[in-house]
Amino acid sequence: MVHRLLGLPGFSLTVLLLPLFLNGLEILDPGQVVYRETRTNGVVDKGVILECGTTLPDVYIWGFTKPGTDTIRAVVYNFGKGPKLQQLAKDLGDLNVITNSASLSIEKLPLAAEGLYTCQALYDTVEGARLYYYFVYLRVLVPVSKPYILLSDSSPVEGTSVWMRCGLENGTDPVNYIWEQESRSGVVTTLAESNRSLVNVTWVTRNHTGWYRCLARNEVNQQRSDRIWLDVIYGPDLPQIDVTPYSVTERGYSALEKETVSLMCQALSNPPSQYVWFYNNSQVYTGPQLTITKILRMHTGNYACLAQNTYLNTRSKKTITLTVYYPPDGAPYCSILPVNNYNDLALFCSWEGGYPPAMLSWSQSVHGDNIQGTTNITWIQPGPETTNNSVFTCYGSHLALNVTQRCSTKTWLPYGEPQCSAYATRNNEYLMLSCSWEGGFPRALLWWASDSGNMQGTSEENSNILVLRSSSTYSGKAFVCHAKHPLNKESKTCALKLEAPVLKTQRSVVSVYEGNDVQLTCILSKNYPAVTEITWYNNMKQKVDNSDTPKKYVLQHAAAWSNLTVRETDGTVDSGQYWCSAINAVGGAEIPIRLLVMRYPMPPNVTISRIIYSSQRRTDVNVEWLTQADGNITGFFIEHQRLPGPLWYKVTVDLEPSTRSYQINNLDPFGKYAFRITAVNYRTIGHPSEVKSPALPGFNAFPAVIGAAIGGMLVATIATVLLFLYVVRNRNNNPRLHDLIFGRQNSQSRENINYPEDEVVGGAEGEGDRGEGDRGETSPSTSPGPSMALPRPTATPTNLPPGDEPVNVTITVMASN
Repeated sequence: MVHRLLGLPGFSLTVLLLPLFLNGLEILDPGQVVYRETRTNGVVDKGVILECGTTLPDVYIWGFTKPGTDTIRAVVYNFGKGPKLQQLAKDLGDLNVITNSASLSIEKLPLAAEGLYTCQALYDTVEGARLYYYFVYLRVLVPVSKPYILLSDSSPVEGTSVWMRCGLENGTDPVNYIWEQESRSGVVTTLAESNRSLVNVTWVTRNHTGWYRCLARNEVNQQRSDRIWLDVIYGPDLPQIDVTPYSVTERGYSALEKETVSLMCQALSNPPSQYVWFYNNSQVYTGPQLTITKILRMHTGNYACLAQNTYLNTRSKKTITLTVYYPPDGAPYCSILPVNNYNDLALFCSWEGGYPPAMLSWSQSVHGDNIQGTTNITWIQPGPETTNNSVFTCYGSHLALNVTQRCSTKTWLPYGEPQCSAYATRNNEYLMLSCSWEGGFPRALLWWASDSGNMQGTSEENSNILVLRSSSTYSGKAFVCHAKHPLNKESKTCALKLEAPVLKTQRSVVSVYEGNDVQLTCILSKNYPAVTEITWYNNMKQKVDNSDTPKKYVLQHAAAWSNLTVRETDGTVDSGQYWCSAINAVGGAEIPIRLLVMRYPMPPNVTISRIIYSSQRRTDVNVEWLTQADGNITGFFIEHQRLPGPLWYKVTVDLEPSTRSYQINNLDPFGKYAFRITAVNYRTIGHPSEVKSPALPGFNAFPAVIGAAIGGMLVATIATVLLFLYVVRNRNNNPRLHDLIFGRQNSQSRENINYPEDEVVGGAEGEGDRGEGDRGETSPSTSPGPSMALPRPTATPTNLPPGDEPVNVTITVMASN
C-alpha cells in the first residue's frame, strides 16, 4: 500500500514514485523521512563535490534554490535509467554526476552556483522504501585580488592627519587587512591589523616616514600591494650649536685670544634646513659651520644660528654667548692645607692665567712677614699658635685690571666630638667601622687603632670607614678612632666595643592543644653591631618569613624581641624543635624552643541503636545512636556508603555533642545504603561505629489486627464460660444437654477437680478405665458432674508497638448444685 508523505518541499511524492510503479516496485510505508544538512565552500573557477549519501539510491532528484528565493528547480534526476541533466545545470558550471553515486561534481564554479542544493533520494531496503533529503548549502568564495594603496597626502606635515586606504577589486568577505611599515634602515614592522581597509593617522610624526604596503587576505588567499613612500615634512627643530674648542663659562662659551674657534649648527628638518649666522644681530655667514681664525678679545659677543625650512617656510633660532679671555678671569683662589703630620697650616693662594702672570701676596703672617709671588704662593703657619676662626686674605693684581682682586680663607675646628658607629653589609660578609668628625677647615685626619694600639687600615680626612671581613674573633674587642686637627695639639678619640648577639627565651618548652595558635618568643639581650633581624626556623629547619601562603606562620619583630606565631597547630606537622637565630658581623647565636602539640583525648565509641526508613518511599532515614562510655565530645558526623561501592561520603558534619538522633533526607529510593557515625573531640576523630543499613518500617494495620484477634478471643472465652455455667447450674432440668457437653462421670471425678488441668486429666483417665460393656450405662456410685477444660494462655508477642500489648485476664469458675 502506498502512503502519501507530507511536508516534502518542492516536489510531489507521487511524481517521485511514479517511475517505481512502472518498474513494478512495491512501495511500502516509508515511515519518517530522514533529513541531512551540510555546508560546503567552493572557490570561483575551481571544482567542488556535493554529496548525496554514501551509496547510490534507487531514485534521486537534485534541486537548486537560488539565495533569496523559495523556489526549487530541478538540476538532475535518476529514476533508475541513468542521470538526466536539466537545462539549469548549464548555468551552475561544468556539472556532472559521479559514477556509481548520486553526488554532483561541479568544475569551474561560477558565482551563480551559490545556493541551496536539495537531493531527494529513495532507497529500496528489506524493510521497505526509505526516503532521504540531503540539503547542501554551497557558498562560492572569490579570492582577493592584488590590493593597491591610496594616500590622502604622500608628503604630510608633521602634526597633521593622513589616511591610507587599501583598495581591493575582488574578494569574498570577511577580508582582513594588515599594514606594514618599512623604515629607511629596512626594518619592517606591523602598523595595524583589522577588517577595515582604511587606516587613519591623526597625528603624523617624522617616525612615520618610510615605505608602506598592505596585505589583504580572506579564507581563500592573500595578496600584497606594491610599496608606496610616505615622506613626512617637519622642522626645523631648535638648533644645536657645538663650539670647538669646547670651553663653558657661567655666561656661555669662552675662547682664548688668537685661537681658532669653530661654531657648528645642526637642526633636524625635512627637507634639510638652510642656516644663517648672526653676530650681535648682524648677519655674518651662510652655512652650518662658522669658523673664526685667530680670535681676538673684540670677538666676544652673542652668536645666533637661524635654521630655515623653505618648503614649510618655518624657522628656528638659537643664541650663545662667546667670551674671549686675555687676563686671568675672576679673583685669586685661597685655601688652607694641613702639613707636617697635621701639626701646621699651609696657606695657599693661586690665580692662574693672564699674561703677565698675576701678582699675589698674603696680608700678614704671625711673625709679621710679607710673602709675595706670582701665579700661586704658599705660606706655612704654625697650627697650635693659630687661634680658632682666624681669617687670612690673599690679594691679587694684574696689569689688565684696574682694581686689585683678593680672596680670603678661615681656619676653624670641627664642631663637637668625633662620632663612631659600626654596621655590617647586607649578608654580614663585611664589618664596617665608621668614624666621622664633620666640618672644620682644613679637615681633620681620622684613623682607626685596635685596643692594643695597632693602627688599622689607612688614615682619611673628615670621615674614615674601616672595612673588616666578618669574624667571631672580633667579639668582645674594642676599636678606637683617633682624630687630629692642626688647631689642636692633642688628638681626640672615640671607641667601639663589638659583641656577638645573645638570645634568651621566656619558655624553652611550649605546649598547646591541636588546632589552637601558639606564640614562641625570642629576646635579644646583647649585640653590636645591630642585628638586621631575628630569624626563625621551623621544625623542619626551614626559614620562616611573612611571604608564606597561606599564613601558617606570623612574625612580629621589634628592636630587641621577635615573636613567631604558629597558627592552627597540627600534632603531626607542627610538633618539634623550633629555632631562633640572630647573626651579626662578629658572631651569631641560636636557641631552641620545643613545641609540643597535644591531641585532644579520643572521644568514646558510638553505637547505632536504631536505623530505619521513615516511610515506605525509602528517601528519608531516621538514625539514633548511643555512646559506649563517657568522654569529651564536641560533635558527630554521619557517613553513608552506597552499596556495593567502597567509598564513604559525609552526610552531615558538626552535629551538636548532645544530639543522639538525626534524619537523613533526599536519598535515592532505588539505592541500597550503609551508614556509620563517628564522634569528634575538636580535631581528634574517634573510631567509626559499626556499619548498619536501614530497615523498612512495620505495616501500620498490624496492631489493629492483633487487638481485634485478642478482643475476639476474650469475647468467645467469656461466652463459653457463661454457657458452661448455665449448663452446670441447670443440669437437672436439661440432663441431655449436660450429658452431651460433659458426658457421664462419677462423683469422685467432680470432687477431685481443683484446677481446670486436673479435670481434663481426670476425664481422660475415667474414659480409659471404662470397658466395652459399660458403654452407655451409669455406675451407681457416680453421678453427673461438670467437666470442662479452659484454654491455656498463649505466649505474648514481643514485637507489638507500645499500647498494643495483650492483657492477661484470669477467669475463676465457681460451680454450685
